[in-house]
Amino acid sequence: MPRVFRTVRRLLFGLLMVGALVVAGTGFRVWQVARLDDRAAADVVVVLGAAQYAGTPSLAFRARLQHAKTLFDEGVSAQIATTGGRQPGDRYTEAEAGKRWLVAAGVPAENVVALGEGHDTLGSLRAVADVAGERQWHSAVVVSDPWHSLRARTMAADVGLDTWTSPTHRGPMVQTRQTQVRYIVRETAALLYYRITKAPANDLVNDLGGDVAGDVG
Repeated sequence: MPRVFRTVRRLLFGLLMVGALVVAGTGFRVWQVARLDDRAAADVVVVLGAAQYAGTPSLAFRARLQHAKTLFDEGVSAQIATTGGRQPGDRYTEAEAGKRWLVAAGVPAENVVALGEGHDTLGSLRAVADVAGERQWHSAVVVSDPWHSLRARTMAADVGLDTWTSPTHRGPMVQTRQTQVRYIVRETAALLYYRITKAPANDLVNDLGGDVAGDVG
């Protein structure tokens, strides 16, 4: 019996070590991809939605929109797609609020497409994929927060989008080390959940502090 116990103990220890390596490796990749900023030319810049209040983007959303406008001004793409649905009681979708902000900032209205069907990251990217064919979009640059980049890129690939990322490095997600660590932990858990289930991680991420981004699932 002692030999059996030792074998079981070693097996459990081995499983724990493998699990720890998977979590640590995923967290490192979240951090690593967050540092990448690919501004190669693409057919469309996709801005993942975040909270908006009566048509006014939150600070997190505004940082993403400003970054998308910078990419537009630099000639990365002539088209911007804003994404994100509406919460109960909202007058505007996140996509509509994003388009209003971009147009007010000087981007021509005909160069901005508002796709307000999604209520999480996966839903938003599916909405982009649904119109990509009819609009002849074959490549996309996704704009979100740095820590969200890897999960967004993973989901985009799963819905058939040829995508790279150019994250914003402004806004509340990157203000302090404590905030950055919290979001890296959150995104690591959300990405592992998605890889296992292929489903958004709304409840999981909210439990880990998903209160600002608006597209946490």
